[in-house]
Amino acid sequence: MTDCLFCRMVAGEIPADVVHETDRVLAFRDINPQAPTHVLVIPKEHHRNVGALAAADPGLLGEVVSGAHAVAVGEGLVAGDGNEPGYRVVTNTGPQAGQSVDHLHLHVLGGRDLGWPPG
Repeated sequence: MTDCLFCRMVAGEIPADVVHETDRVLAFRDINPQAPTHVLVIPKEHHRNVGALAAADPGLLGEVVSGAHAVAVGEGLVAGDGNEPGYRVVTNTGPQAGQSVDHLHLHVLGGRDLGWPPG
């Protein structure tokens, strides 16, 4: 057993509210949502952050990004053709950027106006 929270979710050891899944990608609702829609999209394979995954498997990184868009479509944040109203995709790399789980995850946020810069 691993001590990585997200790896344990992939293994089914910890429950998750799954909204999208493929052979290599898992998306589930954040337990502390920062917007009406807040879903995390992860590679099922463990990679520490976006840079690590980009170096190891750029194709899988593309699948994770495609998964984020599929979540946005499925949650009604955007039409399948990419039209309004919109959504935000965020990833944090390292503790100074706010990464709290050492497993790459994209945040898909939407369902309200999202200001810039983020608060």
